[in-house]
Amino acid sequence: MSETDNVSVRMVRDDFADVPQHELPAGYRFRTYEVGDERTWTDLHVAAEPYIDVRPDLFVREFGTDPTVLSERMFFVETLEGEPVGSITAWWDQDRHNPGERGRIHWVVVHPAHQRRGLSKPMLTRAMQRLARSHPSAVLGTSSGRTWALKVYLDFGFHPDPDELASSPEVAAGWQGVQARLHHPLLAAYLR
Repeated sequence: MSETDNVSVRMVRDDFADVPQHELPAGYRFRTYEVGDERTWTDLHVAAEPYIDVRPDLFVREFGTDPTVLSERMFFVETLEGEPVGSITAWWDQDRHNPGERGRIHWVVVHPAHQRRGLSKPMLTRAMQRLARSHPSAVLGTSSGRTWALKVYLDFGFHPDPDELASSPEVAAGWQGVQARLHHPLLAAYLR
């Protein structure tokens, strides 16, 4: 792994026009957060997370404890038998009390046993639909080493944060490494 494979990067989407629409494949369904899903969320991330040490207290640090807010913004994918296999959250960037602020795609995960089954795009569609109801635009944070996640985000119209790209040589190098692997047309436009 090179030093540009695990650079933290920020991506933005300037609006919600023409968000791609994808449905879950057969055998899966969505549900929203239910009390007790802190453990479900943590277990999914422990199983799938290669870069971050996920500890039990992370959920509360990231999301708090308000079940009403969580049930409106956190989505789980599960099998028809009720096995949780993925999660995505349509959060806010900084302050939930600022209605004009960008929304945030936050903590996307698919259990390794269910990756490459067409779940991430429907999850992103669902979260983007929720964000569009409350926010003018969207942001997310990820790593330059998450090649296939980055491809999905680029396909959904997210692009490198221009301010971060211009101000950080490390971030610019990380994106160059991503482009060497993906050759994505949207990314090419930002790396000229």
